[in-house]
Amino acid sequence: MTNFTTDQWIILGLVFVLGFLVGAWMTSGGRSKWKSRYNEEVTSRKALEAREKDRDATWATREKELRDEADRREAAARAAAVATPAGRADPYVDDRLRDRHPDDLNAPRRDLDRDGVPDNYDRRPLDGDRR
Repeated sequence: MTNFTTDQWIILGLVFVLGFLVGAWMTSGGRSKWKSRYNEEVTSRKALEAREKDRDATWATREKELRDEADRREAAARAAAVATPAGRADPYVDDRLRDRHPDDLNAPRRDLDRDGVPDNYDRRPLDGDRR
């Protein structure tokens, strides 16, 4: 072990006393300062958690109401009879045929898009969709 001289022991003691004084100065005002701040933080944290719990409960209630409303709407839509509008029974019938006289139905069809196929054939479904 290293032998200390008297001067070194005095310097070591002074450093210890200086550290003690600096520590006492840093906690001046008493120890209740940090306790009061800690208690304020705990109180605010509890209030924040209570608000969050209330918000979660509110959102859960609102979500349940929205789900119930959507279920009621879906049930009402399923229960409602879907009526086909008059004259729209076949979606592939040329709309212009409604305005024509029955004698004109066999008249030649127009080719508006000029692809070489009469328009009434353009409106027919693809092969996989034929009735």
